[in-house]
Amino acid sequence: MAAHANNNPNVFLLPDLGEGLEEAELLEWCVKEGQDVKESEMVAKMETAKAVVEVYSPRAGTIEKLHGAAGETIKVHAPFITYKSAAGEAQAVAADNGKSEASEGHEVIEENVDHAFDVGLDEDREDAGTVVGMLGEADDAVLPGGEKVRAAPAVRRLARDLNVDITKVKGTGIGGRITSRDVQAQAAEMPPAITPKPPQPVRPTKPATAQSRPAAGVRWPSKQNGTGLPPRRIPMLERRETPPIPPGEESIRIPFRGVRRIIAQHLRHSIGHAVHFTIMDDADVTALEKERRRLIEVTRERMSLLPLVAVAACRVLAGRDEAKFNRLNSTVDDDTSEIIQHRAVHLGIATDTEEGLMVPVIKDADKLGLMEMNRKIHELAKKARERNIKRDELVGSTFTISNFGSLHGRYGTPIINYPEACILAIGRAREGVVVQNHMIGVGMLLPLSLSCDHRVIDGGTAAQALARIIELLQNPDDLMQAKQ
Repeated sequence: MAAHANNNPNVFLLPDLGEGLEEAELLEWCVKEGQDVKESEMVAKMETAKAVVEVYSPRAGTIEKLHGAAGETIKVHAPFITYKSAAGEAQAVAADNGKSEASEGHEVIEENVDHAFDVGLDEDREDAGTVVGMLGEADDAVLPGGEKVRAAPAVRRLARDLNVDITKVKGTGIGGRITSRDVQAQAAEMPPAITPKPPQPVRPTKPATAQSRPAAGVRWPSKQNGTGLPPRRIPMLERRETPPIPPGEESIRIPFRGVRRIIAQHLRHSIGHAVHFTIMDDADVTALEKERRRLIEVTRERMSLLPLVAVAACRVLAGRDEAKFNRLNSTVDDDTSEIIQHRAVHLGIATDTEEGLMVPVIKDADKLGLMEMNRKIHELAKKARERNIKRDELVGSTFTISNFGSLHGRYGTPIINYPEACILAIGRAREGVVVQNHMIGVGMLLPLSLSCDHRVIDGGTAAQALARIIELLQNPDDLMQAKQ
């Protein structure tokens, strides 16, 4: 880590953007060379694994050089912005170069990272919204003696996420400032947290009025910014539509960038590690379709077959019918050559967006009832398409469902969302010939395709698990019997 330290106060290194990644793509600069910037002014937009992050200036000054151009991939802790030297800084640089302790370099970087995401001009103001969602509210925590806790908003948010009382954390940064490492060290010493209760059902909200609805392409933060003025508007990124081939040209070259590049890397990694096999079958959902329509009429809420399949899959994955099916709810740690079998089902829902495929994650999905599942799917899909989904809502899945049938197609061979062990694809429901009680009739058929990692799941187990999911879908009373 000492190699990341930079004793020159005029060089701003690209900080860790919160996902533990080693690099990020530069979408656009919001400033230019020679421009004077204020502390906490937005300087760039970066794209990481399926999320857009705004980067802010850690100090005021004049920009001398911007390192990188739009579309380039920049390594974390690489030079990002160089500021022009001010009077007296040369002596400070010389003094810093005389210090050999690596820990002091650590503090410089920690301050750099913490301030890079400070949105307000001071810590007493609430954070404004960003493209990836609200960054959290300011914290007015004070020490017993009345002194204000010295920590950046990013560190305060981390403390809240880890349930750490920031007033009890001893700061090791410059002037006793609390760093993210201090919070993480405190969290490591805490006893394991009690499992939280299942989330409560989300109540449908009233549609926005003409006065409150934001303009197209604009998202409003959920609260006032603490100044008494209207919330700051942040424009969404323009759509990345496929460019047409110019007249007279036979082809064009389109670089892998942004989400498309991440998707390509992720799928290649999955194909290179998991040993795929796929099992396909149809479910007679004639009775289930009637139940779905009845629920829509009663609740007045939109509902496809997806949440019904999700509830059935979660019931099977949790091993409540047969314990061996819990094996499908596994991930693989290839570094340690271990299979990690999970109790809770964290369900990924593949979502098609303008920027490419995203997989929002429903945590503890096996504890949700049908209507809760339906609302959560709509909520996360909307966030993903509007690009204001939080980073922690895109990670941690243990099983994924891909509903390509909402567009077209019956069967597929879905690629496993590595490091998961399985993925279930839903095809397009259609009318077809069904046999009931030795009688031929016309019913609604739903194609299902289950891909598994053969290193983790045997073919027989996968076939039996898919058969159990189909059995639940064909018996709505059994499916609705118990809350998931």
